[in-house]
Amino acid sequence: MYEPRSFLDKVFLVIKGLGMGAANKVPGVSGGIVAFVAGFYEEFIYSLQRINSKAFKLLFNGRFKSFYQYINGQFLSLLIFGMLVSYFSVSKLLDYFLEQKELYVWATFFGMIIGSIYYISKDYQHWSKKTIPIGALGLIIGVSISFLSPARENDNLLFIFFCGIISVSGMTLPGLSGSFILILLGNYVLLLVDSVNSLYDTIAEIIKGDFGFVRNEERLNTLLILAMFTAGSATGLVTLSHILGYVLKHYRYITTAMIIGFITGSLGVVWPWKRTIFMTDDQGLTLLDSNGAGIVKNYQRYLPEISDPETWWSVLFILLGIALLIALEIYGKSRQQKE
Repeated sequence: MYEPRSFLDKVFLVIKGLGMGAANKVPGVSGGIVAFVAGFYEEFIYSLQRINSKAFKLLFNGRFKSFYQYINGQFLSLLIFGMLVSYFSVSKLLDYFLEQKELYVWATFFGMIIGSIYYISKDYQHWSKKTIPIGALGLIIGVSISFLSPARENDNLLFIFFCGIISVSGMTLPGLSGSFILILLGNYVLLLVDSVNSLYDTIAEIIKGDFGFVRNEERLNTLLILAMFTAGSATGLVTLSHILGYVLKHYRYITTAMIIGFITGSLGVVWPWKRTIFMTDDQGLTLLDSNGAGIVKNYQRYLPEISDPETWWSVLFILLGIALLIALEIYGKSRQQKE
């Protein structure tokens, strides 16, 4: 299906997986944008699309090599490996900077999304009576999502499975942030903070030879929630890829118009200048997660003060984000010319 990859290509594929994993963790940023801009979005969708009845038939018949080749296994395994590593490394670093320098992190991502819009739309020459309304619809939906109010946390396992299906949309639909959708569903902290930290702690304990977690009912329940969430994510990833594969094949220009509008609308979610609002109980006390951190409810956006030095530093980081995307485009073109 695809040409064999060099060692350097494999390394870059893992790095792209790291980028997707980090982007999926940040509310408002879509891992699908990374795939789209980095030039492997269609291969990602079509590879997932190959996880079908024929693939399972090969697997159950013991034809593992044929199964691996059929689903473009090298591509998927390297990319998913990068994403998994990201959740325990890059995303942890990102969590730190979001806590210490939140404004500058949001500013950088804001710039990267502006760069993404430029990257995707600069060569798009198919605006017409059909695509303009679709692009406008994508814009309206993107803006509307950014102003929805979140629900409260819900640990029902069927709902967790549903969260997995919905959240994975950020990897397959550029501009739709799966982590932001989890905030709206009320389960961002439970699924992307508490559950991941529980898995990290469990793995660390197992490496040390400590299996005391098997008697920790709360830990086991959190791991069960994570397992259900993972199952939902896998289901959603394969299901959505089949739908998107069909759409990309038959309605490419309309789909691209929708993506451009959607990504543009998502700028409202990552607007750098915003204050965090936390959930409170009936007495007005801030609700905390298991780590003692406030449970995010929503953001209050505001216009920056021109006289504030922080504002100009933020603008600099926005320009840095745009520059990163332009550099990625230049790198991609140079790679194509060499090939």
